[in-house]
Amino acid sequence: MFLGLDLGTSGLKAVLINDDQVVIDTASSALAVSRPRDGWSEQNPADWITAAEAVLDALGARRDLAAVRAIGLSGQMHGATALDEQDNVLRPAILWNDTRSSAEATEMDAQGEWRSISGNIVFPGFTAPKLKWMQKHEPELFARTRKVLLPKDYLRLWLTGDYISDPSDSAGTSWLNTENRSWSDRLLALSGLDRSHMPGLVEGSAPGGNLRHEISSRWGFGAGVVVAGGGGDNAASGIGVGAVSDGQGFLSLGTSGVLFAATKAYSPAPETAVHTFCHAVPGTWHQMGVILAATDALNWFAGLVGKEASGLANVLGPLGAPGRTLFLPYLGGERTPINDAEIRAAFVGLDHATGIEEATKAVLEGITFAFCDCRDALKSTGTKFERILAVGGGSNSAYWLEALATALNVPIDVPVDGDFGGAFGAARLGMMAATGGGAEIATRPKIARTIEPNQSLTGAYSAKHQRYKDARRAIKELT
Repeated sequence: MFLGLDLGTSGLKAVLINDDQVVIDTASSALAVSRPRDGWSEQNPADWITAAEAVLDALGARRDLAAVRAIGLSGQMHGATALDEQDNVLRPAILWNDTRSSAEATEMDAQGEWRSISGNIVFPGFTAPKLKWMQKHEPELFARTRKVLLPKDYLRLWLTGDYISDPSDSAGTSWLNTENRSWSDRLLALSGLDRSHMPGLVEGSAPGGNLRHEISSRWGFGAGVVVAGGGGDNAASGIGVGAVSDGQGFLSLGTSGVLFAATKAYSPAPETAVHTFCHAVPGTWHQMGVILAATDALNWFAGLVGKEASGLANVLGPLGAPGRTLFLPYLGGERTPINDAEIRAAFVGLDHATGIEEATKAVLEGITFAFCDCRDALKSTGTKFERILAVGGGSNSAYWLEALATALNVPIDVPVDGDFGGAFGAARLGMMAATGGGAEIATRPKIARTIEPNQSLTGAYSAKHQRYKDARRAIKELT
């Protein structure tokens, strides 16, 4: 058996697969996010360990974990976990959707070395500007910082006692030379840090430590269980859905939204706000258009109107032409294509006729048009999609998938029932690390159905996308 652990923002999920890559058990534990100030987003790393203990307890109660040969890790990217000399956590981890360091990010990005070496804009959500913020606003804590770990790698520290990361996750720090898949001494020096503050790097499919005896004995694991290098959540999801070859991609409708394409070559285009990161297997990279609020925006709206997000789909009829009302989903700023931490969400065109159904459609359309922006940004780099695989919780909505297929004007494949996300990809990376296998393990899932674009509506969606872009330019001046 092989175990995958995916440390997400809203919870930690575990997936057990057998040698045939069939999921035989799962477990999950919820996590909460603290927002002590506007634009802040934090978690206590101790909660990640508590969640890991909970899922291992659940699996251990049902399965003999002695059969587990390896563990793979996936996790939310960019989070800054600062540790002192004794590995004590110095402050709550600053998460990927935290925008407090927007001024620092802008200042750093203005220095051309960051883009030329890392291949990316220095986004406020990335790790390096968060440490610059600490240096400026929490100088005593910054001075005591001896290690900076990403969330999944703090979990690894608990599992193995080792400071190790992988290139796919580390590419989102702004400290990685993404082409060479190694830390950049120059970028670290610009942050007042050096390699001693960083974990070692191994490829995501390579061994990245062994399970500590205390962990093995507590949950009945066998000796010598390998913990794979693992990957950032989107790279791991790419492994989960088999997006490992040039041009293979997927659309993720999770808390955030991602339009992902694997690439065989390193082809950065930071001016487009497209993310160019290492993939979780050697010699491969990937590009992403990223929006900060996908199902997060839908959940926000559901809370606002006092309904369950899943129940909102029940108020929607067949897909029709987009309505008058516009929603811009910038609840916490946006990445692709505008790189704006200050812009905020808005409804435009509300009137007396706007009810729950109309407003729900507007929210789903707004997120859909944000994906259209990502498509256009990726297209400007030469990346095109013949078809897209849909993953994530939002892919359960047939209405939303038809709207996306129509607006993007591309068929969307829906895999058979099963979990092909970060936890499954992490388990596959564990299998690679234990067996010496590679990308051939990451096969594509069987497709249950394909959602074709509604060609009678593509023109209407294209026209509203233009209105959406016009509205974005207008509200940018107001927020």
